[in-house]
Amino acid sequence: MRAALLALRLMCLAGLWPVTQLNSSSFPSKRRHKEPYAGENTKQKHGGRVDLKMKKLDSTKSLLIKSEQLLRIEDHDFAMRPGFGGSAIPVGIDVQVESIDSISEVNMDFTMTLYLRHYWQDDRLAFPSSNNKSRTFDSRLVKKIWVPDVFFVHSKRSFIHDTTMENIMLRVYPDGNILYSVRITVTALCSMDFSSFPLDTQNCSLELESYAYNENDLMLYWKNGNDSLRTDEIVLSQFFVEDFQPSYGLAFYSSTGWYNRLYINFILRRHIFFFMLQTYFPTMLMVMLSWVSFWIDRRAVPARVSLGITTVLTMSTIITGVSASMPQVSYVKAVDIYLWASFLFVFLSVIEYAAVNYFTTVEEMKKLKGAKIPASFDATQAMAFDGCFHDNDIDLTSFTEAASTPNTERNTQSRNSTASAPTEGTRLRRKHPLKRNLSFIMSNSYMIDSYSRVIFPLAYLLFNIIYWSMYA
Repeated sequence: MRAALLALRLMCLAGLWPVTQLNSSSFPSKRRHKEPYAGENTKQKHGGRVDLKMKKLDSTKSLLIKSEQLLRIEDHDFAMRPGFGGSAIPVGIDVQVESIDSISEVNMDFTMTLYLRHYWQDDRLAFPSSNNKSRTFDSRLVKKIWVPDVFFVHSKRSFIHDTTMENIMLRVYPDGNILYSVRITVTALCSMDFSSFPLDTQNCSLELESYAYNENDLMLYWKNGNDSLRTDEIVLSQFFVEDFQPSYGLAFYSSTGWYNRLYINFILRRHIFFFMLQTYFPTMLMVMLSWVSFWIDRRAVPARVSLGITTVLTMSTIITGVSASMPQVSYVKAVDIYLWASFLFVFLSVIEYAAVNYFTTVEEMKKLKGAKIPASFDATQAMAFDGCFHDNDIDLTSFTEAASTPNTERNTQSRNSTASAPTEGTRLRRKHPLKRNLSFIMSNSYMIDSYSRVIFPLAYLLFNIIYWSMYA
């Protein structure tokens, strides 16, 4: 009996042996399939053992595929706008200005960095969600769906920041609402008026518009009205930002129709202190320096001429430096008026000394005209170091009077006869007052300097009062 049971057991073992071999051969293949997956998505701890908890939480390997399937991207043609064939799709715009990087008067443009956010609804991207949470993506998914083609009107250069990745964010909500945000730096045109430069205020604007879709297909609007434009604290070296204001308008193109256009308007008021230090104060000092020549002796020609030429050349340098930093406009600027008026004062101070020197020479030549100069007298000794005759330099008392001749006696008698009282019926001729005053000034040329010491400062002070009251 026992022998029969033992034989039965042996037969059962012989029958189960092939099944055991089959199972043992299939287990290693399954492990070989799982090990690469675990090696890619999990970390190993304690000498090669796989952390099963980390493996369960890590699902990034197939997240992108699941998102594309969830949003049904392959089921729709995203080359067409949402609601194609129906009414225009509304696209809300929200802008946050990060900084104004530079403002160029020569190129008449400004550079601004901002966050541009778009809001719209695309029912094709709606997805079921139990917790009503949105999904956020980067630029890789943006290239597969429809986004508004907003561009900057009158822009010269613009780019999307790409450090360390492209600064693009796409957020999709379960009901199909979409938020699309980009960080952009744009250089745009600003038509500036320099009539009051540097006491000017400039109005600039950045304009946004759809490139392909007119108002029948896409409607741009400010998402939150006036609160749609937000700015950080902006500090500029030469300007003070007075106001940021959004506005709305329409633009017409003859070939494509009407387009919605959004405006970011801002007012820039220039700081005057920089130009006071660099332009106005040096100009005032040069003008006042030219007045110093009025207190220098009129015989010191080298000192007065060199001072006048130095101030004229300095004014020319200041004018050239200001013109080089400004655009070549065809109208007169406020700074041009001030610089050229100051240049005129400096130039007149040089002309004033030329007149003083000329009248002094004429006066002293008249005094020497009736004197007989000895043959041994050197004419160069009668010349001062400035090249003019002066009565103080020549002793006229040592000169002998010219011998009287019949001609001179005749002339003396004629002068005496003309100096006598006029006879009855003679017509009197009155000298012209202007000619008399001119001859008086010529005979007293030192008075020109005396008058100039008062007239020049008062005239320049009056000019400054008028100038700053008009432009300040």
